Amino acid sequence: MLLNCQVWRASLAELLGSAVLVFAMDTIVISSYETETKTPHLIMAFLIAVTVTIILLATFPISGGHINPVISLAAALTGLFSLSRAAVYILAQCVGGILGALALQAVVNTEIEQTFSLGGCTLTIVLPSANGPHVIGLKTSQALWLEIICTFVFLFASIWIAFDKRQAKHLGSVVVCSIIGIVVGLIVFISTTVTSTKGYAGAGMNPARCLGPALIRGGHLWSGHWVFWAGPSIACLAFALYTKVIPSELLHN
Repeated sequence: MLLNCQVWRASLAELLGSAVLVFAMDTIVISSYETETKTPHLIMAFLIAVTVTIILLATFPISGGHINPVISLAAALTGLFSLSRAAVYILAQCVGGILGALALQAVVNTEIEQTFSLGGCTLTIVLPSANGPHVIGLKTSQALWLEIICTFVFLFASIWIAFDKRQAKHLGSVVVCSIIGIVVGLIVFISTTVTSTKGYAGAGMNPARCLGPALIRGGHLWSGHWVFWAGPSIACLAFALYTKVIPSELLHN
């Protein structure tokens, strides 16, 4: 599988798709807060839903439109394709995430980069105060649970439709990709509003998207970064276990 040229060609689509996703989503995060609108979470969620849908439609015919290690790992754990192919996809997605963060860094000024941390995944931020630096944000345990729950809901409510060949064929790629985009947007909106905590960027649900800005910007983006990997991984395992208890005649076989 690792020597299969088609897999590596498909991974190129995953790399480019992930790069565009990180660049676009992080730009949306920054602009939503930079404009100081009264409803930044709602605007951000809507724009992210549209962006995810478009990128999925662009990459779906070539690679299956994963652009997320969570989807690739879930596909491998549920038996849709091999772990080696999943590893190639995940590698491509992580490289794409880094390239997307580099592209964003190249076009924003230093002040925006520092203020918004390249739109990366954060649990906390450090603010100046009269008594010295003050850390605000979400507790690590809360963030971990949010990652697990939100990622599982993401897989259960949207990705399972794409994995089920019967539903995917009946609905068509445009509808399926739109459903995935809408679910992502809804989860982003819920996770950023339910906590109402400054410093918390919302559920990541995509380790590659979190990795890019963390590597390029560094600093406090590494604080609790493991949560954005551990949470989705646990959710993938839970989702795989869920599929094992479903009667075989109801699966996507």
